[in-house]
Amino acid sequence: MNLRSLMPLLNPSVERWASEARLLRWLTFLWLVLGLVVLFSASYVIADEDFGNGLYYVQRQLVWVVVGLVGFSVLVNLPIRYILGIADWMMLLCIGLIFLTLLPGLGTTVNGASRWLSLGPLPILQPSELIKPFLVLQSARVFGRWERLTVRSRFSWIGIFVVLLVSILLQPNLSTAALCGMLLWLIALAAGLPYWQLGTTAIAGLGTAILSISLRAYQRERVMSFLNPWADPTQNGYQLIQSLLAVGSGGFWGSGFGLSQQKLFYLPIHYTDFIFAVFAEEFGFVGSLLLLALLGAYAVLGVRVATKARQPIHKLVAIGIVVLLIGQSLLNIAVATGALPTTGLPFPFFSYGGSSMIASLLSAALLIRIARESNEADVVLLRKR
Repeated sequence: MNLRSLMPLLNPSVERWASEARLLRWLTFLWLVLGLVVLFSASYVIADEDFGNGLYYVQRQLVWVVVGLVGFSVLVNLPIRYILGIADWMMLLCIGLIFLTLLPGLGTTVNGASRWLSLGPLPILQPSELIKPFLVLQSARVFGRWERLTVRSRFSWIGIFVVLLVSILLQPNLSTAALCGMLLWLIALAAGLPYWQLGTTAIAGLGTAILSISLRAYQRERVMSFLNPWADPTQNGYQLIQSLLAVGSGGFWGSGFGLSQQKLFYLPIHYTDFIFAVFAEEFGFVGSLLLLALLGAYAVLGVRVATKARQPIHKLVAIGIVVLLIGQSLLNIAVATGALPTTGLPFPFFSYGGSSMIASLLSAALLIRIARESNEADVVLLRKR
């Protein structure tokens, strides 16, 4: 037994934090701080114009960061079995809140979509964002013990997942419904469900997406503008064209922090869904490459946590969180660069929005908690030897 293996025995505080957990924690904080800096730059001008306070959006975001960090601290230090024990109830609660957004007087409609909820003095929440970490937890529970579930339990949970996706589609919010559907499918794939079941589900999901696009004119227009934005440069293609101009204007080194031109009322919603375009303009190709390196490092650490986890459900939770945080980030980047049709998916830790910030911090905490528990299990085995 070497000195390194004796360290957890000599210093018990070390045993609770694996190297992956420590690195993930610092990368999360780095990602968070970088996001706040970018949000400050992206939102200052429009906040000053609309509210007379350039820090308006940053100040509100900081409030949600504090709320999210409280939840982050709780989850990081709470055994994962307790968190899994309430995942089903939290997911059902969020589904109920999603349905409340569809009711007149409760749901707040923005740009034709009722995705936000305002209850009395409480600030606006987006339940379809808050549900994401709990969806990861519950889908890992269901698919992680799929073979041991009764047929009735399987169909019950599949039905609940379908209700969730349908409720999000009714808002309407095709992008979030698609993300949740892909999240469920990939966790089921990682759990080893039969390919015929996965194939049938994939076909059904694709058919639902096609049906939604065929029934909603604005979704069809988004697809058409994605294929050729210059066919209608002042209307449907305007958003993507301005985003591409921002990304292209960044060049190799970028225009410099705070010097984006597209954020000066050219690029719409540049501090939420298209915040990457502002980042790319100000930090250029080099900055974008470093951001991708950050996402890549986070993904690699997350996969390492998944491979080291001893419990199958823990593995699935880690995989789901990586798909959620990194996958959503890459989808957001793909939209801003014209690789995918325009969607309403926020960039985790970057885009303005309290629900997204809370969900991102809770998701990161779950991954760190899985890493900690895997390390604690290794220490227990070491002591038994």
